[in-house]
Amino acid sequence: MTDVLPLRPPLEPPPRRNSRRRKLPPLLAGASGVARMLDSGLRTVRTMDAAGKLLKPIRLGGKVLWSVDELKAWIAVGCPDRATWETLKAHR
Repeated sequence: MTDVLPLRPPLEPPPRRNSRRRKLPPLLAGASGVARMLDSGLRTVRTMDAAGKLLKPIRLGGKVLWSVDELKAWIAVGCPDRATWETLKAHR
């Protein structure tokens, strides 16, 4: 007799639950998400926010978040500073 373990078929992954449910796109992004959108670093995003060069964030509890739709619109008009962006938003 040989000391060989019998071969087992490879394990199948468990069935996915709610596989028909679509993942919704995020409505808000944190500083790391904004950094990814701008292809820059987290520190750059924090510095731009502190200097007023980024649009105004939404504070939710202890989190600092930005609207993804507003970020896309802000990027589309050329990333103006916060004061210019607020003026542009008011005249829309």
